[in-house]
Amino acid sequence: MTEQNLNLPDTDSYDPAASSLAGSVDPAVMAELLSIRSSIDNIDATLVFLLAERFKATQKVGFLKAAHKLPAGDPGREAAQIARLRHLAAEAHLDPAFAEKFLNFIIGEVIRHHEAIAEDHQAAAQAAGPADADRTANA
Repeated sequence: MTEQNLNLPDTDSYDPAASSLAGSVDPAVMAELLSIRSSIDNIDATLVFLLAERFKATQKVGFLKAAHKLPAGDPGREAAQIARLRHLAAEAHLDPAFAEKFLNFIIGEVIRHHEAIAEDHQAAAQAAGPADADRTANA
């Protein structure tokens, strides 16, 4: 249930040297800045692909939960994940509060997707009728 934006800008038009600082900064400083930003761009791209993979996995969880009429959220799991990632963040010298905010945002999106999957599943079961819904639930 991942949403796709088909009106994405052409990645070929991305200018990694785009900066409001160009021309006003020493060229050596600008070159170093652009080099560091290139690494940041690579990390950002990796994050996008990692998040896409994560949401593919959570979508499978959503279908499993919908098929077995389980709740979209799992507060015990969410609390454990937050505690785990806060600890990992601290070990990685990343602000644990930031890591928690980031994870809470992701969890919110996952729950929203799970609720939508459950609604779709329920609507399909109702449209199929009671006999088909029982057969689908027991499959």
